[in-house]
Amino acid sequence: MRVEPTAIPDVKLIHLEPHADPRGLFIELFEAKRYAEHGIPTDWVLDAASRQDKAGTVRALHFQTPPFAQAKLVRVARGQALDVALDIRAGSPWYGRHVALELAEDDWRMLYIPVGFAHGFCALVDGTEMAYKLGAPYAPQHGGGVLWNDPDLGIAWPVDEARAILAPRDRTYPLLRDLAPVFTYLGGPR
Repeated sequence: MRVEPTAIPDVKLIHLEPHADPRGLFIELFEAKRYAEHGIPTDWVLDAASRQDKAGTVRALHFQTPPFAQAKLVRVARGQALDVALDIRAGSPWYGRHVALELAEDDWRMLYIPVGFAHGFCALVDGTEMAYKLGAPYAPQHGGGVLWNDPDLGIAWPVDEARAILAPRDRTYPLLRDLAPVFTYLGGPR
């Protein structure tokens, strides 16, 4: 396993190492000790998955507020997606900036997104399946978001607004500039 910082150092790209032989391959997705050595939390409380039937499906930009704030460890189990982490930590040197990376089922990469980020993705192919480890249980009463296509964010989504497939709530979230502070930057990943 190799861990690479991204343009926002608290968000980390994890390169997994498959072991191949004539039968196929084997890969370790998670081993607590190895992740802890890289400063990535290991106290995940929920594994979740989603399937996007159509390319152009966008799930974004979501977060949960304390005490149910979620760190995430995300990978594409099938298909391909553009994955986005947006820093919404007040006082962060990266506030309002994002990391956007393409992940695919056969690249064996994962994205670690700490608490204090809004997260989203866009399916690039039909049938894209995402797998997540989450640091807090799902608590819809603590859910929030930022408008997925807020022009101030400069996210290069691979689908235009007219063709994007979204949940109704994802079209109603506030612009980042209108979002009341939810998280505070404490000098590093949490």
